[in-house]
Amino acid sequence: MEIGIGLVGIGGFFLFLGIVLLFDKGLLAIGNILFISGIAFIVGLDKTRRFFFQSNKLKASGFFFGGIIVVLIGWPIVGMILELYGFFLLFKGFFPFVIEFLRRIPGLGLILNLPFISSFVEKIAGDTRRSNV
Repeated sequence: MEIGIGLVGIGGFFLFLGIVLLFDKGLLAIGNILFISGIAFIVGLDKTRRFFFQSNKLKASGFFFGGIIVVLIGWPIVGMILELYGFFLLFKGFFPFVIEFLRRIPGLGLILNLPFISSFVEKIAGDTRRSNV
């Protein structure tokens, strides 16, 4: 599990670095591979496969993995847009829990409750009483 968390963290760092360095396709590709392998290490191969290939998540998985393929082909900006859309569709059920967690962090909670930011965060979080996971 610790290896998986490290891989996800390093993958996220490479993705961030790839975006900062004007969508460097090599860094983005390495980040994607490390991120996906880290998820597989954390929850296991079978659960990872079942998560990505559920019948109600096939569209989201298609966008996510299609974005990775487009990045590897050489169109990093288009690929990252596809990946972000797929990531949002795949993990939108987790957003209410993440936002509630972030609201409980002392300094960040104050920022998230500011008037303009609060309305935006509510739209992202959706209904916090239930999850679509």
